[in-house]
Order: sequence, then structure tokens, then C-alpha cells
Amino acid sequence: MPLKDWLLAICVVTLWGLNFIAVKVAVQTIPPFLLTAIRFALVAAVLAPLFRPARHQWKGIIGIALVLGVGHFGLMFVGVSGMDAASAAIITQLGVPFSALVAWVAFGEKLGLGRTIGLILAFSGVALLAGEPSLPSLLPVLILVVAMIAWAVSNVQVKRLGDINPLALNGWMAVFAAPMLLALSLALESGHTELPARLLADWKPLAGLAYTVIASSLVAYTLWYGLLARHPMNRVVPVTLLGPVVAVAGGVLVLGETLTWQKLVGGAITILGVAVVQFVGGIRRPPAEPEPGT
Repeated sequence: MPLKDWLLAICVVTLWGLNFIAVKVAVQTIPPFLLTAIRFALVAAVLAPLFRPARHQWKGIIGIALVLGVGHFGLMFVGVSGMDAASAAIITQLGVPFSALVAWVAFGEKLGLGRTIGLILAFSGVALLAGEPSLPSLLPVLILVVAMIAWAVSNVQVKRLGDINPLALNGWMAVFAAPMLLALSLALESGHTELPARLLADWKPLAGLAYTVIASSLVAYTLWYGLLARHPMNRVVPVTLLGPVVAVAGGVLVLGETLTWQKLVGGAITILGVAVVQFVGGIRRPPAEPEPGT
């Protein structure tokens, strides 16, 4: 790739890595399901009027909204609210190994020795990270793991959906996911009436929300799809392995999170395992979600 596109790829990965910092800041004030609902409502308002899927794709998009919008993003925001951003960014890398397992089950794709070793490394790294002393309990870890399984399942849904403009899928998936998430927030979360006053008292949660909508969802995805249109996927996608590095650095430098040996060693093992799964098995990512957790 030319230097300009390498810089654009690094810019995209940086935006996605810092998104974990923005989400962590926002969920300290805004309940996670409500935050996800607001994010999708704003994304839908921007993208849905510009694109329209084919009639036969509506049912599939609603299913993706449930699995990807609620099961992945909703649960991911819940998980991030209960742990530090750096650990969350590392755990979300499990989306790639889980995708390999789901593809093995759904499409009969072979794992092979190399990908199996990659899977073992990735899961071992997260198991090591689960012993990180700053984690209050294993529950946020388990919630994030379920969120990444949902991301993997959504890959199958997108593949079966057929040809669709990625921005159309993102926009209309957001249309259907936003009310589902709002209903969950009203049923399970509290503090809605006090939220306006809390937001007026502190600008940081609104800044985090603005970042995740504008920088992570709109700007980064637009740049990313342009890169995928100009270059082979195998050349562009490996750059996303830098995302957790950015998130860990941001968590330490911006949020003051502790850089423990579990983060360093567990994160390195996880990223190594993900890299093995990607490079040995070939990179097969659907157009809707090039990077889990973003």
C-alpha cells in the first residue's frame, strides 16, 4: 500500500482502540444498554436515510440487529462497565477465534493444526488475563466472552444475507437494534430520571458518546471501507491487531489503569493466537464488522 493508505489504516486502528476509552468514560455515567441504544439511534439517523437494503434482506437484518446489536454491542458495553478498558480490548480479540469455531460448525471449514494452536493460545491468554488483580469478578469477563460469541454468530448471519452495502447494513441494523436496547435499559437499568442532570454536570460522558458515534462508527468505518475497496483484505486487516495495543496504552495513560504483568503477557499471548488464526486460516471477515467491539 502507499504510505498514505498505511497512515489511514493506522489512523482507523487508533480510532477503534481509543473507542474503548471513550466507552469506559461514558458508561461510568450512562447505563450501558442505554448508551448503546443512543449510539445506534444516532448512527441510524445518519446512515439509514442514505441507503436501502433489498426487500428480501429485511428479515436477516432484524436478526443481525438482535445478535450483533444487542448480543454483541449491548453486552460488550455491559462488560466494559465492569472492568478496565485495557482488559476489555484484549478480551474482544476472541471474536476472531470464535468466528473460526463458528465457521467450522456452520460451514464445515477446516481448523487444521495451525488454527487449533492459535485458538489455544488466544483462549489461554484470556484465561491468564482473567486472573488480573484489578478485575472485581469473573462476571464481566464472561459477559464479554458471550458478546464475542454473538459477534462470531453474526458473521454467519451476514454471510448468509448476501451482497449488501456495509453502510446500509450498519445503518438499518442500528434502526432495529436501538429500540430493543432501549427496552432492555428501561427494564433492567435505573437512574434514567437523574441522567440529564448528571450529564449537565459533567461533559465527559457526552464526549465519550460523541466519540463512539462520530469517530469510531462514522469516520473510522468510512475510511476502513475505502481501504478495503482499494487493497486486498489480507493486506489491510492485519493492521487491526494494533487495536488492543492502542487501547492498553490509552487505558494506562488516559484513565490511569494499572499495567500489570497479566495484561502484558496475557495480551501478548492472545494477540499472537489471533494472528495465527488469521494468517494460517486466511482472513474472512464480513463487510458489516471489520473489527469486533468497535
